[in-house]
Parts: sequence; C-alpha cells; structure tokens
Amino acid sequence: MEFYPLKVLLTVAAEKSFSRAAERLLRTQPAVSLAIQRLETEFGEKLIDRSAKELLLTDAGRIVAEYARRFENLDANLQNALAELRDNSAGRLTVGANETTTLYLLQHIERYRRLYPKVKVQVRRSLSSKIPAQLIDGDLELGVISYDPGDERLVSSVIYTDRLTFIVSPQHRFAGLEEIPITELEMETFIAHNVLSPYRETVLREFQRHKVRLNMDLEMPTVETIKLLVSRNEGVGFLPKMCVEQEIAKGSLCGVRVKELNVTRDIRLVYPARRALSHAAKAFLDVVKAR
Repeated sequence: MEFYPLKVLLTVAAEKSFSRAAERLLRTQPAVSLAIQRLETEFGEKLIDRSAKELLLTDAGRIVAEYARRFENLDANLQNALAELRDNSAGRLTVGANETTTLYLLQHIERYRRLYPKVKVQVRRSLSSKIPAQLIDGDLELGVISYDPGDERLVSSVIYTDRLTFIVSPQHRFAGLEEIPITELEMETFIAHNVLSPYRETVLREFQRHKVRLNMDLEMPTVETIKLLVSRNEGVGFLPKMCVEQEIAKGSLCGVRVKELNVTRDIRLVYPARRALSHAAKAFLDVVKAR
C-alpha cells in the first residue's frame, strides 16, 4: 500500500471537503476523490460519509486515519534519522581489532569523537587472522591488522609503522645500555605473548638464524601481564613500541636495541572494496587520512 492515498485521507478529514483538500495538495478534485475511492476498495469499507453537509470520517475511516497519522509520524522520524546519519550526528561505527592493534586506533577515535560525539563507537575484539573474513562477510565495516591481507576484495591503508622493542626492568643488567648483540640474550628468560603474530614468528626465525637459544619459559595471554612481569624483573620481552612507550617514558621499563633485530611492521586499516560504507565509517576514514 502506498502512503500517498493515506495522506489524501488525512487532508480530506482535516479540510472536510474534497475541493479544499485538492487545493492544499495541489491536485485536482477528481484525483483526490479517486485516491479515496481506491482506499475504500482496498479496505472494503466506506471511509468518508458523504451524506452530510461537510465530509466526515466513518468509524472505519477514523481507524484508518489513526494509523495513517502513525505512519506519517514514522515517516518523519525515518527522514530525520537518515538526515542525522548523513550529518554524522547519529549512527554506529564498528571496528574490529585485537588487544594490541586497538592502541593504534586511540588517537583517531579521540579526534573522531570530538568531531562526531553522537556516533556510537564500538571496537570489537577480534582475532587478527579472522578480521579479513569478517569484513568480507559484512560482520565488520572496518578492521585493523598488522599484515597485508592480499585480497582484492579488501582495501588496506597504512596508518602507523611500528617497531619491535626489547624491554627489560630498570634493575636488569641491560638497563641503561643503548644496544646489545643477540648473542647476549641466550641466558635470558623471555616472557612471551601466547598469541600467534608476525612479530613472534620473526623473533623465532632470527634466533634460529643466529643459532641463539630462546628460553620462553613464561607465556602470558595479554600485553599488560607481560609488561608487569618484566617491570618486576621476572624476565625480558619483545613488544611493539606503541605498547610500551608510556612505561619507557616513566622509567618503569627500559628499551634496549638488539643489533640483529631491527623489525618494523605496518599497521593497516582495512575495509571492503566493493561494499558501500556507512556515513559513520566514511567519516572515520576521512579522519584517519587527515592524520
């Protein structure tokens, strides 16, 4: 059913005249009469009492008019909601990221929230390896990963280049040194992150290549627990620079260069290549590109 005939019914009911309703709607009187007749045929009920001096709604007409007003209000609410979405004063932004890559979003989210405070932002914790599939399937609009997905169905842009950092406690024998060779690490206890990542694979490969034993006697599920144990001098570790910048600046951790491990990685914002993005997601991409 089209909404326009219902609008005609509401106008006739308000004006109590086909001719005045036609003037208000900028239509001819026969066109208004025809619209009412079609409604009556569709519902199988008389909606207008034409016997009185002024047109009045029948009982059925009052019921239809009541719902027509509801539809009219819903239509107005719909138009307002769509206008708010276009102006980014409403809507929702959902981004997939893991524990570490979420850190690279913070500065962008802060700026985005200042520009569009009414948009609800949700960073959904996701395994980095699954984010490309979630984007393709439509479960996510945007994702942050630390590798090139290599899929023509996805677009990725580098938003940050990070560096692997060797961290020790301020009480550790390496604290205060600028650089050490990888051979000095053979006797150290490493606190490892028990999540598979390109960084982890690179570290394992470099230790094997230089024939240096890697003692990973402790494995932790989160970056925060690794930092805490290292700061207590329970071992040493490798973490992305972004994750330890504040602790190094405060002096609770020390960063030391390992000569043979100059490892960087690009952090990428990824989104579908062929699917239209929401207004909120487009605005976020603009914020990231502006940075």
